[in-house]
Amino acid sequence: MDTYCGIDWAEDHHDIAVVDRDGALLARRRISDDPAGLAELLGVLAGHGDAAGQMIPVAIETPRGLLTACLRATGRQVYHINPMSVARYRDRHSVAGRKSDHGDAVVLANVLRTDMHAHRPLPADSELAQAVAVLARAQQDAVWDRTQAHHKLRSHLREYFPGFLAAFPAASGSITRPEARVILAAAPTPAAASALTQARLRALLRTAGRSRGIDAEAARLGEAFAVPQMRQLPLIEQAMGRQSLALLGQLDAACTAAAGLEQAVAESFNQHPDAGIITSFPGLGILTGARVLAEIGDDRTRFCDAKGLKAYAGAAPITRASGKVTSVSFRRIKNNRLCAAGYIWAFSALTASPGARAHYDRRKDAGDRHAAAQRNLFGRLLGCLHHCLATGQHYNEHTAFPELANNTRTAA
Repeated sequence: MDTYCGIDWAEDHHDIAVVDRDGALLARRRISDDPAGLAELLGVLAGHGDAAGQMIPVAIETPRGLLTACLRATGRQVYHINPMSVARYRDRHSVAGRKSDHGDAVVLANVLRTDMHAHRPLPADSELAQAVAVLARAQQDAVWDRTQAHHKLRSHLREYFPGFLAAFPAASGSITRPEARVILAAAPTPAAASALTQARLRALLRTAGRSRGIDAEAARLGEAFAVPQMRQLPLIEQAMGRQSLALLGQLDAACTAAAGLEQAVAESFNQHPDAGIITSFPGLGILTGARVLAEIGDDRTRFCDAKGLKAYAGAAPITRASGKVTSVSFRRIKNNRLCAAGYIWAFSALTASPGARAHYDRRKDAGDRHAAAQRNLFGRLLGCLHHCLATGQHYNEHTAFPELANNTRTAA
């Protein structure tokens, strides 16, 4: 390819630059963020040799958005260049710190001209895989929002209504339970909670969807709310109760969003042909498996080997060597979503797979701490997943951990 395009993305407009193999500027333009701007961009590219058989590659700082999606739909290679990398490349052209939108577009085009081999184009994932990614990431965000809303409400209740937290301990789901949220909405202050009758408590429990043990649970809650506790002044207590209702509204919305998106994720994920292979692994259910698929995609050419996938997920260590000093540590730059899913995956595999448990114990015996041993196990499972997806076969315990089979035969 002798022509390269760089796009400096903005909210309502984009600066584009096209350079040749020698770095000479062939075209520059500012386009609008609408169909007319896209048509203008494609026209500029077509005027400099863009054709179906040899499409001009594009470098841009964001992997998302309508412009990126439309460029990917044309079948061309689109490279996502990290803004931090762009800043480093910018210093190669100006040591004075000069910066402009057009200049950044030229820098992005030159990144492809000089170092295309060092960057990876956006994967050619299927439409279904991209849809799963949208839903899985949204559901993960909803879970994080739910956790944050829960912590905010719990912290607020600690300041004036600790008896409510004692009535709904963390071991049983705390205030994320439907009955806890319904009762708090009806009685957001200690005074209102202590005034709840058994009949009212039973009605609230039924409203929350409880169908068993209603009488016993109503009696337990009545006793818990009747326990004496320290109180705020009446007006302050009422004000803090109103604040609790506002925080409760945020928690209700987050719980509803997480539950609804979970169902949508399951429906989309089960339609994907890789779902059976992914969920055959110990510790990978539908939800966690969808999160893994969302981050690795279904483009088989994206990771040429398992080592690249492990580095992308943060499961492979990174080595820093200078002179006689060499250090090996865990990766901080990684796909945080895949790393978070991997933590759940590896932790669940400890009880679902004897081989995984034995591998974790060996790492612990070798001196690894819990996080390091679990990260090593995650890397081992990722390597197995890469192989299974490449070959189209399901997980096999004895193939993944052959040392387990050898130990079993020796013991027999």
